[in-house]
Amino acid sequence: MYLIAFDLEGTLVKSKSSWVELHKKFGTWDKGREYAERFFAGEFDYATWARLDASLWKGRTKDEVMEWANSVEYFEGVEELFRFLRERNFKIAIISGGLKCLAERIGRELKADFVYANELVFDEKGRVTGEVLPWVDFRNKGDILLELKEKLRPKLTIAVGDGHNDIAMFKVADVSIAINPHEGVKGDYLARDLYEVMEIIEKILKEKG
Repeated sequence: MYLIAFDLEGTLVKSKSSWVELHKKFGTWDKGREYAERFFAGEFDYATWARLDASLWKGRTKDEVMEWANSVEYFEGVEELFRFLRERNFKIAIISGGLKCLAERIGRELKADFVYANELVFDEKGRVTGEVLPWVDFRNKGDILLELKEKLRPKLTIAVGDGHNDIAMFKVADVSIAINPHEGVKGDYLARDLYEVMEIIEKILKEKG
C-alpha cells in the first residue's frame, strides 16, 4: 500500500484560496487583505487570522457558502489521476489550508480516503457564527501527513502541492511533486499539470519495482 497527499486549491481545483474567494463573493476583501498582511507580519497566529476572516462573514448562510463551493471547477486530469492511484493501491489524502465545505465536496466526488481542512461554524439556522475550527494551519500539513504515515505505514509516501504551506508536507513525504509552484516552492519533481503528475508517479513506481 502507498500513500499520497494532495494540496487542494491550485493543485486539484481552479480555486486559489477559499478565504480570498469568499471575501470577494461577500465584498470583504479589503479587510481580508489587511488581516492577511498582519498575519504574515507576525502580528497574530493562524487561529486568530482564521477567526478574524470568518467574523467578516457572520450571518451569511451556508447556502451562500456552498453556492461558491459547488461552483469550483477541477483541473483537467483529476479523475484519471485518482482512478490511476486507486488501481495502484494508493490511500489518498487531501490536506487543505482552505475550507472544509469545498474540501469535503471534492473528497466525496473523487472518493479520497482522508480529507483535512478548516471548518466554518454554522448556527442551528445555518448561518456563519464567525467562529472557525482551524484544523489545518499554515505549518501543520506536515504533522497531519506524518500522523497518517505512522498510522498506515505505507511502502511509499508522495506529496503533491503548489504553495508555501505544502513545503511542510514535502519534508515528510518520501517524494514530493511541485505542480506549477509558487515562487520559492521546490519539490523533488516539477509538474506542469496533473497528467504529468501521473507520469512522474508511474516512473517512481517502476523504479521502486
